[in-house]
Amino acid sequence: MKKLAILAGLLGLLACIFVPTLLKNHGIYLFTYWLIYVIATMGLNLTIGYAGQKSLGHAAFFGIGAYTVAVMMQAGYSFWLGMPLAALGCFVVGLALGFPALRVQTIYLAFATLGFNTAVWLVMRNEEWLTGGTFGINNIARPEAFGISFDGNLAYYYLVLAFTVVLGLLLWGLLNSPWGKAFTALRDNPIRAESLGVDIRGYTLLSFAIGAAYAGIAGGLFGSMVQFIDPAPFTVEASIMMYLMVVVGGPGYFLGPLLGAAVGVILPEWLRFAQAWYLFVFGTAVVMLMIWLPDGLLSIPDRIRAKRQSREASAARAAAGQSGVKA
Repeated sequence: MKKLAILAGLLGLLACIFVPTLLKNHGIYLFTYWLIYVIATMGLNLTIGYAGQKSLGHAAFFGIGAYTVAVMMQAGYSFWLGMPLAALGCFVVGLALGFPALRVQTIYLAFATLGFNTAVWLVMRNEEWLTGGTFGINNIARPEAFGISFDGNLAYYYLVLAFTVVLGLLLWGLLNSPWGKAFTALRDNPIRAESLGVDIRGYTLLSFAIGAAYAGIAGGLFGSMVQFIDPAPFTVEASIMMYLMVVVGGPGYFLGPLLGAAVGVILPEWLRFAQAWYLFVFGTAVVMLMIWLPDGLLSIPDRIRAKRQSREASAARAAAGQSGVKA
């Protein structure tokens, strides 16, 4: 299965490299937007799917990253300086947000992170001296590196794709290290994990901090992509949508963010033909998906395998029963 997953990943990467060359500007923009949300939900998947923490504040880190890069660039600093500062700032704030997770869990933690998102959004809207308030920040430049400009839509897409691949490989290495096993143990049974020597406090904080850093990087890329930001994309509704992306793709599945972000970003565009009804159709499709696949789209192979094993076990028991009767 691991070889199959690697092969699927390579084929998907080739598709991401060549398909956008066949698209017009809107299609390239949509693919770039999708990859940015893949990065953001990779971090949230670590927090929710692997560490088992409930967070409804991810859009706040997304916004912190976007505003950090935008403010730095407006002040005359480079994108390449603003991006690590955005990741570091979100990492530190994520550590601080992780402390409530040491005292409260499940729905109570979700409400705490929701309150955090609301507080950050109010700062973005009201502190005009820093964020521009509801007027936002205009003329956010796209970066360049080694004389290569990423101002064009296709060039910027490839920059975001490079970020996605590098961050995905880093996360893959983390999840396949002892740290990844500790995160999974924390999710499955915190008490047993602690009895085995896992530092519950440290790994809980790290799950929030690393997830926040990924969201901050995604936010920085988002700001340069749209070249204008205001508080609107960083509301609680955006956090709920990110949470939905993780759940739909499959929490705890490495490739879950790819499918989840596609459902959240690309599917609504495909449903535009429904005009005023497209949100109703989208909501209904997600509700039906959650009813039939509560563990996400990537749980389908596991469900098929479990049913096959169940049938084989039933057949083996039936065969054993018949041989016992004959004896």
